[in-house]
Amino acid sequence: MLETFTDRSGGVSQGVFTSFNLGDHVSDDPADVQANRALLASKFGPVQFMNQVHGSRIAIIESVTDEAPTADALVTGIAGLSLAVMVADCIPLLLTSSEAVAAVHVGRRGLVNGVAVKTIELMREMGARKIRAVLGPAICGRCYEVSQEVHDEVVALHRLASAQTASGTPALDLPKALKTSLTAIGVSDINDLQICTVESPDHFSYRRDGITGRQVGLVSL
Repeated sequence: MLETFTDRSGGVSQGVFTSFNLGDHVSDDPADVQANRALLASKFGPVQFMNQVHGSRIAIIESVTDEAPTADALVTGIAGLSLAVMVADCIPLLLTSSEAVAAVHVGRRGLVNGVAVKTIELMREMGARKIRAVLGPAICGRCYEVSQEVHDEVVALHRLASAQTASGTPALDLPKALKTSLTAIGVSDINDLQICTVESPDHFSYRRDGITGRQVGLVSL
């Protein structure tokens, strides 16, 4: 069983992408991204990426290919297949069980769309019983400032997502809301690393930097 998260160290990318950028859609040198992905594969074996669109589509993976399915969650019941979720502030959620594992991209829209809950339901259909959840580095409630309208829209569905910045402006605490949703559907083994990407210089953050790289959460059975 593999559960791990990369940070921005250990790669070959330069400038704002220094150095272990794994995103191939952020204007980094494609050769550097491929070199970084090769480094990842040399350590963890072939890795399946996805084309994330802030939706709720789930792709079941039976083999690793260069074709990235358009989805916001990858699930497999086959041992040895590494699944990746790319992030730079959204929550990289890893779900594991003895029968299946999943990598899930949970941002604001993913939380509203219920992508994590839908993924767990699919894992249970695949025979998963005791599911463990790990929340990797993501933007925290103090840093995720939003408009009052966006705040109210999310809080209408996830009351505990409500937060404030240090200056008292509306914000969203996505990790807190996600953990509440997981608990509500019977997932009790939850580990939140509680690392804020905005506050951590060791991680890429779109909110902090704008043009930046992507780190990944990686899981395999």
